[in-house]
Amino acid sequence: MALPTLTGVGRLTADPELRFTQSSKAVASIPLAFNSRRLNQQTQQWEDGDVLYVRGTAWERLAENAAETLERGMEVMVTGELRTESWEKDGQKHERTALLIRSIAPSLAFATAQVSKVASGQNGPQQGARRPAQGQQGRPQQTRPAQPPADDPWAVDNAKGYSNEPPF
Repeated sequence: MALPTLTGVGRLTADPELRFTQSSKAVASIPLAFNSRRLNQQTQQWEDGDVLYVRGTAWERLAENAAETLERGMEVMVTGELRTESWEKDGQKHERTALLIRSIAPSLAFATAQVSKVASGQNGPQQGARRPAQGQQGRPQQTRPAQPPADDPWAVDNAKGYSNEPPF
């Protein structure tokens, strides 16, 4: 039986925490909160309903991109598989709901985003990479490829016949 899939809009309750396994795979812990906020028709005030707190985990390139892009308080759209994590501490068994994140992105309802495509040869699909160089205030520096990938249909190169027009 397949695990349940969650697709929803939530908020980060803390900055993503990026770590690396002993085999150099990137893993990010992303704490999320989902709530059922609704407008009270009588008072015209917003009321918060139940809240679901979930610890999200992203791996490899997705983990690195999320840690570089997302911050505490951001509203995000996320998809992943719900799981139950179990552990024992001081003789007590504990469980919590966790989310294996397959896709996560900032919601453009309250923010803007600048997207830079990673060239298909860089790190391969979902391949881990070395931690990016740190810029001011400990945030990773944004880097862009010098040239667009050869197979990018949106690339502009008038000498080779590319244009600003969509490829469809």
